[in-house]
Amino acid sequence: MTSLAPDEFSPETTYLNTASFGLPSARALSALRDANTQWAAGRGGPMAHDDVVSKLRAAFARLLEGATVADIAFGSGVAGLIAPIAVALPPGSEVLLAEGEFSSVSMPFVHRGDLSVRFVPLERLAEEVRPETALVAVSVVQSKDGRITDLSILHAATQAHNARLLVDATQAASWLPLRFADADYWVCAAFKWLIGARSIAFFAATPETTADIRPVGPSWYAAADAWAELYDPIALATTTRRFDATPDWFGAIAASAGIQLIEELTVDKIGAHNLDLADRFRTGLTELGYEPVPGPSAIVSVPGAGDAAAYLEQADIVASVRGGGLRFAFHLYNSTTDVDRTLDALPKK
Repeated sequence: MTSLAPDEFSPETTYLNTASFGLPSARALSALRDANTQWAAGRGGPMAHDDVVSKLRAAFARLLEGATVADIAFGSGVAGLIAPIAVALPPGSEVLLAEGEFSSVSMPFVHRGDLSVRFVPLERLAEEVRPETALVAVSVVQSKDGRITDLSILHAATQAHNARLLVDATQAASWLPLRFADADYWVCAAFKWLIGARSIAFFAATPETTADIRPVGPSWYAAADAWAELYDPIALATTTRRFDATPDWFGAIAASAGIQLIEELTVDKIGAHNLDLADRFRTGLTELGYEPVPGPSAIVSVPGAGDAAAYLEQADIVASVRGGGLRFAFHLYNSTTDVDRTLDALPKK
């Protein structure tokens, strides 16, 4: 099995670290070079590319089945986009989180200081929702070990108790099909599986689910007519766009190129590719005596194997150590050669 886009990527390493940072495509690098050349020549600064933002907003909406352009807002990071939700909760509200959840999801609630934050095992999240629960926040794919949450079951549990569900899709978008209706709020960073830019993140919600929250320090870009209200603020946008932060236009160029490639390949094709590689790798790890976290997931975690990281480094294989274990991530630019080379580099248990 070869890379899905061999003409777009040319890593000099065996790169299995998309769960930390995705690789940029050739088309993204080319578009950025052109934009920077125009900027340096004084013939088009970053804001000259504002049209890219609306195209990117629409592209992300298409990745989130059932969402519309009006449901999407821009930010620069997940935690900042979660802030309005955290601020709006009444003091003492119960927020339910999974043990080991990525801290950008948990910290806005933990450090508000006056909320009742409860951590439970991921597999018990749905059954732990209770009448006093105001919000459940979870990554659909866990950063640490790749475990996947069944959002349809979890959302049914939150709806049964009149609680809201916030989902971080950062480790899922591009390879796992996502439905807008499966959560009340969505956040997603673009720099990992969306092979975009570190400065771009998305927030998705309907007017109904955002009725009780408001922007925290709204940007000029969130105005009803951003360019007309530069010096005379009148009203925020009536759509979810009122949560917009000022975009990094060059980041939007990179992110747009990344999502364009993903749409061309399709989420289904990328998902099948990634999961086939991950399954092959899990089988090989088991034969070597390791006990990887079961799938199906494009992230393969090997608990307690962090000491083997030195073998990977010597072989020029890029992965991550998380929680004392090794974490590998398989994406569209990986191949069976990457799988086999990594298995050859790891010592038997």
